[in-house]
Amino acid sequence: MRRIGVACALLLLSARVSRSCAQDAVPGSGFDCCESDVLLLLDSSGSVSFYEFSRMLHFLSDLLHPFKVGRGHVRVALVQVDTEPRVEFNFDAHSSQETLQEVLLSTPQLRGDTETETALLLAQRLLQQTAGQEAPPRVLLWLTDGVEMGNVEGPIAALREDGVSVLAVSIGHSNYQVFSRVVTPPIEQHLYFVDPNSMDIIAKDLKEAIIELICTKCLNVRDVTSHSAVLHWRPLLIGGLGWYELKYGEAEQSIDTHQKLTLSPDVTRTDLTHLQPDTHYNVMLTAHTLHTTHSIMHSTSFTTLPDVSGPTTVMVSESGSDRLRVSWSPVRSRQVERYQVEFGPIPRGDVRSVTSSQTSVLLTQLQPDTHYLITISALYSSGQQGAISIKACTQEVLSAVHNIRLTPMGFNSVKVDWETQEQGAGLQGYWVKWETAEHSPSSSSSSSSRYLPAHSQSTVLTQLNPTTRVCVSPVYRTARGEGQCCTTHREVCQRDQLSVCHGGGKNSRVGSC
Repeated sequence: MRRIGVACALLLLSARVSRSCAQDAVPGSGFDCCESDVLLLLDSSGSVSFYEFSRMLHFLSDLLHPFKVGRGHVRVALVQVDTEPRVEFNFDAHSSQETLQEVLLSTPQLRGDTETETALLLAQRLLQQTAGQEAPPRVLLWLTDGVEMGNVEGPIAALREDGVSVLAVSIGHSNYQVFSRVVTPPIEQHLYFVDPNSMDIIAKDLKEAIIELICTKCLNVRDVTSHSAVLHWRPLLIGGLGWYELKYGEAEQSIDTHQKLTLSPDVTRTDLTHLQPDTHYNVMLTAHTLHTTHSIMHSTSFTTLPDVSGPTTVMVSESGSDRLRVSWSPVRSRQVERYQVEFGPIPRGDVRSVTSSQTSVLLTQLQPDTHYLITISALYSSGQQGAISIKACTQEVLSAVHNIRLTPMGFNSVKVDWETQEQGAGLQGYWVKWETAEHSPSSSSSSSSRYLPAHSQSTVLTQLNPTTRVCVSPVYRTARGEGQCCTTHREVCQRDQLSVCHGGGKNSRVGSC
């Protein structure tokens, strides 16, 4: 399960609620200090078994049980995701836990297709009806067995832009990348993957995450990243009179050095940008009224996330037909626990992965002459990742020419025969080159060449001098393979190896037959 629990106890969370925005909880009455509109988006499609659907209903029942329900407290609505998504009950349907629990646990499963995009648009319309300057926090809690194809990111982005907090629980084990992009940060508090039989494990953590969102102070911090945060607050200036003064800065610095913003009375949110990563900030919001000396002040604090980055430089070496060595620049962060390398053939094929504490791995058992997509991720202790991807290609299997033979065919003519070890699929043909050696300082050498198709295994050369060096090299789609040479000297063939590097260059290595 990809989840780390929130460390705060429920009692401490309740104690941190600003008294100007909520009352103390009365024992036995649930969380009376909480006010919110919570929309449950429940996967009711046929891909969810009857048992899994029942487990999700009981999980929601336990999750909502502590809250006081009704207008001015926590209002709950339920939308079922199906072929034709429908509103099972709206926000004003229940004003007590008794009626909510009865209807929730008796919700019938629809068993159709998973039209998530349509359901999200329906949820968006419901939540927009509850929006307004004095609207309480709004939360979308999405329970599903996975994300189906369709545009889910667009509708959820619109909800989040409108101030709705999005949390997700998946009883499947896929589409982490999609889920992580749509839930409200921090991901580790608002995204859960869990087996249906073990949903009670995450109940406490999810409940605490919801309490932090809805049992809030008047000044709230949301969508915290490594360099930014979003501030929301309840309207404090009624009638458009007055102004807000916002100060924020690093907690370790003097308040005199803090940034200062003056905002109009109709503003209830602002974005803080260009923040430092992994830094504690203090925020103070003051509402000034006209013609009076009175002001309303609220303060809060938050810590930005660590800066998450991946390797910036990747190198590929030791390239072969079945292996590649990948090396990368280290990420300078003490919070990086290890690296994960994922690799798979392009355009399709099984993706494998290896983890390492080093900055180099040797990928083996690869397919020859194949492009691979390789992704190196730096895994942080917070659960976040920074990654970089490259493409690399394994080499062809380049077979060598061997057992070259020169057979006299008359005056100044020879027949050249050769063999090739296990001709590769990319063999295109052969280059046959012959060169006449110099006989004296005044004479000059001459050379000629001939290209033959892949099925050739011999050729006849004419008008040769007594001493001629003949070389045969295989030509593949991406490179030239290892060739062999044979020299005629007084009717004796002396063979030697000709090694040809990628790109057509030659090695200096010369061996004997």
